Amino acid sequence: MRTIVPGVRTLVLIIILLVLTPRSFSQSITTGNGKIEVGLGIGPLFFLGDLGGNKGVGEYTWLKDVQFPLVNLSKGVYAQVYPTEWLGFRVAINQGKLEGYDHTIKGKGGDEEFRKTRNLQFQSSLLEGYLAVELNPTVFLERYDGLRGKIRPYGLIGVGVYHFNPKGQYFAPDGSSKWVPLQPLRLEGQGMAEYPDRKPYSLTQFELPMGVGFKYYIKENMFIGAEVLHRQLFTDYVDDVSTTYIDNSLFAKYLTPEQAAMANQLYFREGFTPSNPNLNRIPTDPQRGHAEQNDAFFSTIIRMGWRLNQMNPQLRQLRCPAFY
Repeated sequence: MRTIVPGVRTLVLIIILLVLTPRSFSQSITTGNGKIEVGLGIGPLFFLGDLGGNKGVGEYTWLKDVQFPLVNLSKGVYAQVYPTEWLGFRVAINQGKLEGYDHTIKGKGGDEEFRKTRNLQFQSSLLEGYLAVELNPTVFLERYDGLRGKIRPYGLIGVGVYHFNPKGQYFAPDGSSKWVPLQPLRLEGQGMAEYPDRKPYSLTQFELPMGVGFKYYIKENMFIGAEVLHRQLFTDYVDDVSTTYIDNSLFAKYLTPEQAAMANQLYFREGFTPSNPNLNRIPTDPQRGHAEQNDAFFSTIIRMGWRLNQMNPQLRQLRCPAFY
C-alpha cells in the first residue's frame, strides 16, 4: 500500500512559496493587462475501469469503486486567456499515473468475488493535454472593485488528448519480474483473424474533460482554488481489460515465444503465484471484463495561478465601468 504523504508535503511547500512570492512577479510582465492567467495544479487522480473496485457489481460511479490506497498524484500547468471576465479559454498539460489491482478488493461474498478471483492488474503512466472553456457566472453579481478577496465558482468543459500505456507485472521462470506493456500482447485477441471484431487500440486517444471548481483571490493578481475534473473516454482498454477470454493457443501463432510466455501468464491469473508462474490455468468462465462502459478517470486538484500584469483596482475605476 502506497502513501501520498510526500506529495502532500510538496503541495504545502509550493503553497508557502507562492504566498510569499512578491507582487512584482506578475507586474513585471509587460503583456496581459489581467487578461492572461498562468498557474499550476496538484492533487489526487482516480481511475474507474474494469479492474479493482469495491463490494458488489462494478460501477463506474465517482466514489463507489474508488480504491483510495491506489490514489496517485496528478500534476500540471496551464495558461488561460480572458476575452471578458466571465469567459476564459484554457490550455493545460497534466501528468499522472493510473493503476488497478483485483487482489486488493476486500471480498464480502458478493459479485466482487469474481473480480478478486480474476486477479488481473495494470499500471500506466498518463500524459494529457486539453483545451477548455471556463464559465464564471457569478461575475455579473460582483461589485466593480478588483479581485482581491473574491470567490469565483466556475464550470469547465473541453476537448483533449491523452497518452497511456498499460503494463502488467510478469514473473519469469528464473524468479525475476518486470512490468511489460500489455497492448502488444493482444490479450483479448485484438488484431487476430479469429476475432475480427476486436481491433487493436491506440495508446493515444481523445477525451472530453468536464468539471467544476472555485477560485479565491488572495491578492489582486493571485488566487488559490480547487477543481474536480472528470474525463469522458472513448475506450475500454485503458486497463487492457474489456470483453472475454480468448483461446490462448493463438498467442503462439501471433507472438514471439517470449511474448507468448508473457501473454499466457498475464491474460488469466486466477490462482497465480510468483513461485509457480508457469502453472497452466484455463478460465472456466469466458467473461474477462465489461464492455458495456468505457473506462474513465477524474482528478481533484488544488490550483494556484497568477493574473499577468493585473491592473491596480484604483486605476481600473478610472476607466469605463465595464468588464474588460
